[in-house]
Amino acid sequence: MDREIQLVKFDKMVFGGDCLGRLADGRAVFVPFVLPGETAEIVITESKDRFARGQVVRLLNESPNRIPAPCPYFGVCGGCHYQHLLYKQQLELKKDLVIDQLQRIGKFTALPNLAITPSPLPFGYRNQAQFHPAESAENKGTLRLGFKKAASNEVLPIAHCLLIPDDLNELLSQLELEPDSGITRLAMRNDSDGELMLVFEGESEDPPELSIELPVSSAYINPDGLSFALSGNDALVYTVMGKEFLVSPESFFQVNLPVAEEMIKHVLSMIVGQENMNILELYSGVGLFTRFLAPHANQLTAIESSPSANFDFVSNLDEFDNVSLYEGAVEEILPGIVHQIKPVDLVVLDPPRAGMNAKARQALIDLAPQQIIYISCDPSTLARDLKHLAEAGYELQNVHAFDMFPQTAHVETIVVIHRAQRVTS
Repeated sequence: MDREIQLVKFDKMVFGGDCLGRLADGRAVFVPFVLPGETAEIVITESKDRFARGQVVRLLNESPNRIPAPCPYFGVCGGCHYQHLLYKQQLELKKDLVIDQLQRIGKFTALPNLAITPSPLPFGYRNQAQFHPAESAENKGTLRLGFKKAASNEVLPIAHCLLIPDDLNELLSQLELEPDSGITRLAMRNDSDGELMLVFEGESEDPPELSIELPVSSAYINPDGLSFALSGNDALVYTVMGKEFLVSPESFFQVNLPVAEEMIKHVLSMIVGQENMNILELYSGVGLFTRFLAPHANQLTAIESSPSANFDFVSNLDEFDNVSLYEGAVEEILPGIVHQIKPVDLVVLDPPRAGMNAKARQALIDLAPQQIIYISCDPSTLARDLKHLAEAGYELQNVHAFDMFPQTAHVETIVVIHRAQRVTS
């Protein structure tokens, strides 16, 4: 690896948080924590035939858009990407990057007007965070908690995180782990009632002996994904738009509830006047969107692979007789039930960052619903999937971004597409 210092002028931000520049040999180089128009001395950390990655050694000139990052860990910690930009500029950047992905990867030349909904809180918005243990420099023999460094598996001990609220930072300051605890990761959560929960993950099949003297609920998740309640409540309760949702320790839930509410409102605004529909929901989780879609459905069929999420789903959707649930991977379940559930008026899907598996995507095309609402946490995989759906006869109707994760490069996008012509199955 070439460790010589190179001088680079940077041109534009790219999806993922890096800024793009050109090396002397013409290759693209991607470097975090710099801005367009800035010139920096960098060191190459990864070199490929067509591109390279690097780190800033010294910034030679600053963009007029640069602001001092409020967090002392910014530039070392890998959690945040944009603290050196005003929040308004972060929003514009994310909107532009969604458009870029849809045009460059999705090959869409004519896009609907794209708006972005901001987070009410640019900081302190996360109701949960995951930490990794690291040896404490101040107190030998104990472990402190921290985040992975940027582009590294090394853990940076953290005393205070600006993305989580005060009660979680207070809890963070009181935690210490013994080196022999076997804990590999720790999540902290707080729900809508102010209940705090610690979720430990470790290498042992059985939960380790933990002395927890804090007034919090706690659970342990072993390598097989089995959960053990250690203290307090065995689940948290989140309130979204007046509805309570039970969420088990190993289940995923949205970290920024005000933005999640805006996303739900947007989805509902896309189906105004549509009632008694046959709805299919893919990657349904604990039933967050399902709870608000079910009143508009004659029949709602949901598919989810996570056992804990399915357990929560059954509790959260208990009041509805028109909802059925399949447990399993979408790519395994959907191809087998396409003809059984036809016709479907609306499909709502919220896949993980990797987007849709090819088998799942083809099954969706075979199902040929009239309308699809795609909720995405990754614009690149969204653009890829939409390209395939467009080739199958679907047209973009609405694109809207939501800043679920301020200060980071992540952005949620909701896209509505309609079938332009009948798709043969």
